[in-house]
Amino acid sequence: MSARVALPTEQQLGLLAWAALVVLQLVWYAWLFPPQTIPVWLVLTITVVPLLLPLLAIRDPRRALLWVGILSLFYFCHGIAEGWSSSSERWLALIEIVLTLLLIGTLGAGVKRKQRN
Repeated sequence: MSARVALPTEQQLGLLAWAALVVLQLVWYAWLFPPQTIPVWLVLTITVVPLLLPLLAIRDPRRALLWVGILSLFYFCHGIAEGWSSSSERWLALIEIVLTLLLIGTLGAGVKRKQRN
């Protein structure tokens, strides 16, 4: 029987933001605003699959969150571009921006700092 170790709060928050970012992409492109010119499956492949790649490192939540934090920079830029260009999708873009900032913030909060003598 394996003992489970409780994750720190910032890691739990980061994992929650990661999952919410995946759900946001699915809701955005498969349900609320499906693309008109290219297939939905292609858009979902481009937007969701990169967010699933860090699952390969999920045994070490810190490493998985680091990967997602790096990837989330793309989603942050996407949220800025969509929020700037499309008024109908602006609220989704704002949610995307908040989730990416939350993800990046949890990475910073989880860093162990050396104590000075």
